[in-house]
Amino acid sequence: MSFSSDIKQELNSLKNLSNKELVKYELIGYLLSGNINIKQKDIEYTTESDYNINRFSKLLSNLNINHNIDVSGKIFIIQVKKKEIELIVKIENDKIIIVEKNIKNQDYLRAIVRGMYLGSGSINNPENKYHLEITFSSSENLELGINILEKLGIRAKRMNVKNKYYIYIKEGEEISKILAAIGANRAVMQFEDIRIQREMRGKVNRIVNCETANLNKTINASVEQIAAIQKLKEKGMFNKLDDNLKEIAELRLENPETSLVDLGKLLKNPVGKSGVNYRLKKIMEIADEI
Repeated sequence: MSFSSDIKQELNSLKNLSNKELVKYELIGYLLSGNINIKQKDIEYTTESDYNINRFSKLLSNLNINHNIDVSGKIFIIQVKKKEIELIVKIENDKIIIVEKNIKNQDYLRAIVRGMYLGSGSINNPENKYHLEITFSSSENLELGINILEKLGIRAKRMNVKNKYYIYIKEGEEISKILAAIGANRAVMQFEDIRIQREMRGKVNRIVNCETANLNKTINASVEQIAAIQKLKEKGMFNKLDDNLKEIAELRLENPETSLVDLGKLLKNPVGKSGVNYRLKKIMEIADEI
């Protein structure tokens, strides 16, 4: 089963249906979603997820709202009479209108977000990439969704493509927040484990890349230094160098991959990186003049 399905299974099994107000607000979240279709006398909710349809049916039953469930191929469909839904929200111009805009109760806000996510939300496998999105039935409902998430301290981005309205989140921390807000506690722990593993892999890769780059830089510099030293030997100029330059030159020939810091430690009288660098540059300058 996918990570997204695991979340919906967890949310479907939440034992929080005794609070009628929370049930009402979670139902409102469903009604905001992009899977709601308003017809002449009915409202239809469609989904391929049996978890989504089961939860929606539980909410309706809990509020004593009559509804029918049908199946068409892989699609589950719930039909509800408009007049039943209009006890909770307004319907104008084939749009769901939420009368109560300034909701402040955090539990009610979280319930709406849970309904929004179950209604038409999805999330990628976080091992591949971070991406959560929720579609909405109208631009007005999208803005309401953004506003509700902001009240919960969750940042999301909005997009409108060919009259499809949806919010999306690509930041791992914000996705973790929204999962916690909707009550998917097991999913939060799993998501955070994956985040930690990904961050650790990222750090290791950065360290390896940095070390590889530094090693390549050291090797490239070493090749130039060795070439200069060999040129001095071929031209009979090596023995004319002072003892300090000859000592570092011999050490470089013997240790082509050693860093300047470690090379300095091998001297009879050790010097730091800048001292080694100065001596090798001096050797290269002498070689260039030949």
